[in-house]
Amino acid sequence: MDVSIIVPTYNEAPNVVELVRRISAAVVGREAEIIFVDDSTDDTPDVVRAVAASSRLPIRLIHRAEKTGGLGGAVVEGFRAAQSDTCLVMDGDLQHPPEKIPEMLDRLARADADVVVASRYAGGGTAHGLADRTRVLVSKTSTAVTKAMFPVRLRDVTDPMTGFFAVDRRAIDLATLRPQGFKILLEILARKSLRITEVPFDFADRHAGESKASFLQGGHFIAQLAALRFGKMSLFAVVGGLGAVANLFVVWALTAVGVNYVIAAVIAAELTIVGNFLLIERFVFHDMRHAASTFWWRFAKSFGFNNAEALIRIPIMALMVETWHISSVIATGITLVVAFLVRFVFHSLVVYAPRRTGARPSAARHILEEIDEQAMQPGEI
Repeated sequence: MDVSIIVPTYNEAPNVVELVRRISAAVVGREAEIIFVDDSTDDTPDVVRAVAASSRLPIRLIHRAEKTGGLGGAVVEGFRAAQSDTCLVMDGDLQHPPEKIPEMLDRLARADADVVVASRYAGGGTAHGLADRTRVLVSKTSTAVTKAMFPVRLRDVTDPMTGFFAVDRRAIDLATLRPQGFKILLEILARKSLRITEVPFDFADRHAGESKASFLQGGHFIAQLAALRFGKMSLFAVVGGLGAVANLFVVWALTAVGVNYVIAAVIAAELTIVGNFLLIERFVFHDMRHAASTFWWRFAKSFGFNNAEALIRIPIMALMVETWHISSVIATGITLVVAFLVRFVFHSLVVYAPRRTGARPSAARHILEEIDEQAMQPGEI
């Protein structure tokens, strides 16, 4: 098999027939397969099966019951299933033109690059398929921020956010990838130093259907970027920082209208405990949830611990205000900073600990190794 073409799909039924037709025309003379990794809720799987029955190319369908890792997770599953070490990833909406596939494969075949990136921003490339100026601005801004955070590994990449690329599977370590959301190429490039080359392409309009971009996907991107650059502990700190700002605001607002500062601190603590838990569920420990206890049991452990911590922290804060005459807002901020490390350790070791399946000593050691590995993600100097 010369190439495995991996197409992650989510509700792309109207595009499948045309996509397969154009891919088939583009790879004439090559031994190729198409792997659809599908998370759809429409009839996309049925359309793929119907097209596969009459296609001259081998077509495989992996329909996932659990959408682990989003689109990025689907691509990783495609990598694992591929029969060829040469893998090409593209979207299913035809904004990535299949006619570009031969150029990308020929460029990878020169053996002087591990990844060939199809770029909207390299010489001759265009991004006119972005819906409006706002999306163009968001795309260029996020690209600039990403390159600034990884100046060494992305120095030769103009479009690290693209979903259209070819890669030699042997050059990447699939076990290190922890994708979430859309940006699987960023995940690959940030984890390991690779030889990269680019080819320009015209980012086309969607053939059919609607864009899947959303504010939630934007949140996933920010979380992914923070985790890649700083690690899980720092991402936990980002969430904690947002909670601290919210906590301080609530304390300030309530004391400003005459509420006693202790009562204000209690109300603020309860609100931020719930908010922080929901954020770390979504963005920090999302990859550990499947092995941990149920959602409500995780919430109970987190809520109970944080309230116990607050019962200790708030009297200390009161002591600082009454004895040392520190502002209630400043005292609240100081005690929140001190509580951060204890909270992270508890959530890592207890709230999101894998369910027990065997000997306790080895399980505990496994948890500690998992925390160490995820808190210290690869970075750059």
